[in-house]
Amino acid sequence: MTFFHKGAYWLFTLTLLITAGTGHAKIYYSKNEAMELAFGQDARVEMLSLFPTPEQIEAIEKLARVKMDSALFTFYVGKKADKILGYAAIETRTVRTKPETLLIILTPGGTLREIVTLAFHEPPEYQPPPRWYQQMFGRPLEQIDFKADIQGISGATLSTRSALNSTRKVLAIYQIMLKKGAD
Repeated sequence: MTFFHKGAYWLFTLTLLITAGTGHAKIYYSKNEAMELAFGQDARVEMLSLFPTPEQIEAIEKLARVKMDSALFTFYVGKKADKILGYAAIETRTVRTKPETLLIILTPGGTLREIVTLAFHEPPEYQPPPRWYQQMFGRPLEQIDFKADIQGISGATLSTRSALNSTRKVLAIYQIMLKKGAD
């Protein structure tokens, strides 16, 4: 599968190398493995670089209740026989002092399908288990919040909040920048 731009590959690799020296760093999947998890082994994966306008950034931030780190966002689009299998985003956020990297996978219609931890550099006891992410699957963006029956995890408050913020951001970007074109 060839699907990533050299710059994106090196940025991802650099992030992993910078944080790999920490005592708790755990890298679960490479980028190639992540794309295979998202779309299957025989899918074609394309990078979709989005450059939101200032108005779109404002709308995304309002909808997600999260600040955009950059005016560039990348979705990975899985395709098979020119049919879209879904969208995926790789989100890296600092939890407490170290990063976590999540693969956030959406259906072709933009519904949250799955979240996979690609790397976690905080102590392992702060990492949410895979079953915690399941409570968000299929929910609309407005319901991905601790106030909407998403259960927190005692001792992992910052990592669960980071995961919620990443998920809301990805869903908001899809809604503002892609959904209107898909309708």
